[in-house]
Amino acid sequence: MRRLVRRDGAAPGVSPALSGGREGRRITPPESPVVARPVMFQHWRHLTFLHWRYPVEAVQALLPPGLTAQEFDGSAWIGLVPFLMDRVRAPFVPPVPWLSRFPETNVRTYVSGPDGSQGIWFFSLDAARMPAVLAGRSAYRLPYLWARMALRHGPGEYRYRSSRRWPGPRGARCDATVVPGDPVEPGELEYFLTYRFRLYAAMRRGLVVAEAGHGPWPLRTGRLVHLDENVVEAAGLPKPEGEPLVHTSPGVGVRIGPWRRLL
Repeated sequence: MRRLVRRDGAAPGVSPALSGGREGRRITPPESPVVARPVMFQHWRHLTFLHWRYPVEAVQALLPPGLTAQEFDGSAWIGLVPFLMDRVRAPFVPPVPWLSRFPETNVRTYVSGPDGSQGIWFFSLDAARMPAVLAGRSAYRLPYLWARMALRHGPGEYRYRSSRRWPGPRGARCDATVVPGDPVEPGELEYFLTYRFRLYAAMRRGLVVAEAGHGPWPLRTGRLVHLDENVVEAAGLPKPEGEPLVHTSPGVGVRIGPWRRLL
């Protein structure tokens, strides 16, 4: 089990020119797709993005045929992202108070598809509501897992707690305390890690992709005060090494489109 205490958010081995727009060259951000006919509305709130470098071959070995692990600065990247899922609803249906608001934590990486698209592959998505888990697994074929979770947030601190219940490995956990910092002007690395508007899943007849449209992230730095997690290893990945790169965000509203089959 991984335990870290009092981290400052630095990312060893990432050159300053690549770690933010303030020191790197100014670039045009990727554009969000227009999701004209969403099948789901969501708000993602009080997020922390924890990222580690990984050998490309270690990540590629866990991807389904047709997806290629993307590199940045010579590495693949694994993200651990705890946050609050809020105001979840289908079109023309109001949010249901208990069901539409719950913590979630995902383990993910960044990939390109056979059609040249770029997006996110999820290794796991822990969520606190069993109906949401069942819907995500059946309708979206995403690796949702039911967990006992809590999230406390205030102007000076985010606290996340998660312990997996089903289907397993039971007890896989992510406990983190993060202090949000100053606003970040995104650079190339931030865009690579957070401006992702497509997600992939593997179904019986092959890969599918869906679009997640949202506005620009209001990104901030973050200081990792405490981390006790083993969900990254539970996903089949090697144990993370070194301190993660930390970003936080108050969140965005999201429109999720339907699946479409890839080439």
